[in-house]
Amino acid sequence: MFDKILKDPNFLVNIFETMRDGLMVVDRDGNILFFNKAAEEITGYRRDEVMGKQCTLLDSDTCVVLTESGRQKSCDLFKTGSISNKRCRIRSINGRAVYLLKNAVVLRENNGEIIGAVETMTDITTLYMKELELEELKQELRKEYWFMGLLGKSAHMQRLFEQIRNAAMSEAPVLICGESGTGKELVANAIHSLSRRKDGPFLKMNCAALNEHLLESELFGHKKGSFTGATCDRTGRFEVANNGSIFLDEIGDMPMMMQAKLLRVLEEKVVERVGDHRPIPVNIRLISATNKDLHNQVALNKFREDLYYRVNSIFIQTSPLRERIEDIPMLSFHYLKKISVVNNKDIRRIGPHAMEIMKNYSWPGNVRQLINALEHSAITCKGDTIEVSDLPDYLFHKGKTEGDENHIDQEKIRSTLSMHKGNRTLTAKHLGISRVTLWKRLKEFGID
Repeated sequence: MFDKILKDPNFLVNIFETMRDGLMVVDRDGNILFFNKAAEEITGYRRDEVMGKQCTLLDSDTCVVLTESGRQKSCDLFKTGSISNKRCRIRSINGRAVYLLKNAVVLRENNGEIIGAVETMTDITTLYMKELELEELKQELRKEYWFMGLLGKSAHMQRLFEQIRNAAMSEAPVLICGESGTGKELVANAIHSLSRRKDGPFLKMNCAALNEHLLESELFGHKKGSFTGATCDRTGRFEVANNGSIFLDEIGDMPMMMQAKLLRVLEEKVVERVGDHRPIPVNIRLISATNKDLHNQVALNKFREDLYYRVNSIFIQTSPLRERIEDIPMLSFHYLKKISVVNNKDIRRIGPHAMEIMKNYSWPGNVRQLINALEHSAITCKGDTIEVSDLPDYLFHKGKTEGDENHIDQEKIRSTLSMHKGNRTLTAKHLGISRVTLWKRLKEFGID
C-alpha cells in the first residue's frame, strides 16, 4: 500500500505543501519552478505571481547587489554547492522586511551537471526583532548603569565601578570578597580588561575544586613521571598566564601547604613544576576572590597571615543584593528579556505585587538566585506579565518560625486579601503561611 503511495507523482508535492518552512525550486538560471504554500505565506507572493520569474524578485540582501546600472544578481550557490543556516532579509510583496534562515543545495543530473537548486526558508522575523530589542535595551543600560558586564544604579554599584577603575590602574594584587552570586568573577574580568595587561592572558582557577596535589599540578605544572598518571609534561596556569593575570577563586579554601607555595611564587616571581626543581620566571598579576572572612580565617589559623597581606593590597567588597534593593527591578527586567528570548516567550513586565515580593526577599544566592527565580517564573507564566502566582514558593518564606504566623495581624491579612482580590491561595502564599493557617486566622478575626 505504501509503495503505491510513493509512486504517486503527487505524493512529494503534497508533502511540500504541508511543510511549515517555505520551499522554492529554481533552475540553473534562477527562474522559479516551484513555490509551496508556506513560501506564499512568508513572502506574500502568490504562486502564479512568481512562477517562471527570477528569484531576484524576492530582493534578498544575500543574492542581490546594487550597482550603477541597478540591482544585479549575485548568487554564490552554484559555485559553493550549498548554503547552510544563512540569515538573510527579503522584501515581501507589500515591501515589508522579512528575516529568514536560509538553507539551499544545488540539484544535479546523474552525470553531475547542475540543473537547478532547492531552497528552504524559515521565518525568523519575530526572533530577530526580539534580538534587536534586547540589544537596544543593552545599549540604553550601558549609557548610565552598565559597566563591563556589571549592572546597577545603586550607590553600592557606582562605588564598585569606581573601585574597579582604580584597581585596573595598578599592578598590585587584588582581593575581592563577597557572598556567592554577587559577581566576583565579573569584577575580576573587568579589572583585567581595563588594565595594561588586557592584551595578555587571563587564567581562572577555583581553589575549592581540587585537592592539594591536583591544585599544585594545575597551578604550577608537572614533569612527566613525577606522580602516578603524569604521562607527559604539563605547563601550569601560572606559566600560561605569564604577562597577564590569574584569577584564583575561593582562595579561602586553599589548603595550608598550597598557601605556603603560593606565597613563595608571589615573593620570588618564579614557579617550580612538580617533580622539577628548575625555577621558571613568571610575570603575573594576581586577582583573588573568596566568600569567606579571611581576617577571621587568619584568627582561626586556617589562612596564613603573611599570605593574607600579600593578596590583600587592594580590597574590593561586592555588595549582596539585599543591600541594593533599588537595583532589583533593573536587573530583573534585563535578565527577563534574555530569558524570554531563550524560551521563545513574550514576557514584557513583572506585576507590581510580584515585584514587591521580590524586593522584600533577602536573596541569599544574590543575582545568581534572582536569575534562577526569573527562569522559574518565565516557565510558569502564561501571559506577558509575571504575577505573584508565577513566583517560586521560596520567595514567600523568609525563615519564619512556627510562632511567627501568630504575629500576622488582622489589618495585614485584610490588605493582602484585598491585594489579591480575595484569592486565599495567593494571600496565603504572599503571607508565607499555609491555606489552613490562613483559614484559621480568618475565622479567628471574623473575616468573611
